[in-house]
Amino acid sequence: MTDVFIYDHVRTPRGRGKKDGSLHEVPSVRLAAKTLEALRDRSGIDTQKVDDIIMGCVDPVMDAGASSPRRPPSRPVTRPSAGHADLALLRLGPRCRQFRRGKIATGADDLVIAGGVESMSRVGMGMSGGAWYMDPSVSFPAFFMPQGVSADLIATKYGFSRDDVDAYAVESQKRAAAAWEAGYFKNSVIPVKDQNGLVILDRDEHMRPGTDMQALASLNPSFQMPGEMGGFEAVGIQAHPEIERINYVHHAGNSSGIVDGAAAVLIGSKAGGDILGKKPRARIRAFANIGSDPA
Repeated sequence: MTDVFIYDHVRTPRGRGKKDGSLHEVPSVRLAAKTLEALRDRSGIDTQKVDDIIMGCVDPVMDAGASSPRRPPSRPVTRPSAGHADLALLRLGPRCRQFRRGKIATGADDLVIAGGVESMSRVGMGMSGGAWYMDPSVSFPAFFMPQGVSADLIATKYGFSRDDVDAYAVESQKRAAAAWEAGYFKNSVIPVKDQNGLVILDRDEHMRPGTDMQALASLNPSFQMPGEMGGFEAVGIQAHPEIERINYVHHAGNSSGIVDGAAAVLIGSKAGGDILGKKPRARIRAFANIGSDPA
């Protein structure tokens, strides 16, 4: 088996995934293209030497559809997800890298790009209308639950209180701001520019470093209605009968962000590095996949 190396990685800033977010005007295909252009320009690579590109997208429909990586160029991967862009980039990017790592390890490819893109301000959660989300005859027998209700089920089962998750959110926001101020992202986050070359966004827009426990305490739980009125609490209890009722602790201030963004990683074999004339940043030693409990 051939060793597999990471040679470069980039991402756009995370724009607020609403119509007033800075990246709302940028279609998914353009966000994805920004990362590919950056990898090309930073490495000086002859793009004909790239064997494949694979990018993840939770709901590849509307302007995120029709094989978005093929257009900026190759093929999409979609995996079941509630659609939060932060999580989508975390889930789909590694999944794509695992797939490409396998091809590099077997010697089929020398250089590939793997990543993910989401524009939640343009293509919202559930826009694909898939049966996994929308059809009770499919979702209920499989114990499928929306991600937010599932998070509350996990918090209930393992004893995480509202104060616990709020405190973690406050600390997470502080750490994000501190990382930006320390310049940890200066070599990996690329600015998104418009057609005139003017910068639209060059810094994560979703951060709330001023968040405190008092502000979070004023927010109502986001997932109590779908849990209680939508019947998903009953689904969760049926799947986990040790739970008598769900304690709803998650809300907009401590949940994963609704954001727009894209990310890409350039990976390859040692021969691929020789083509690039670059030293690797890291070696991928192993990977694993898991099929999680749908509830």
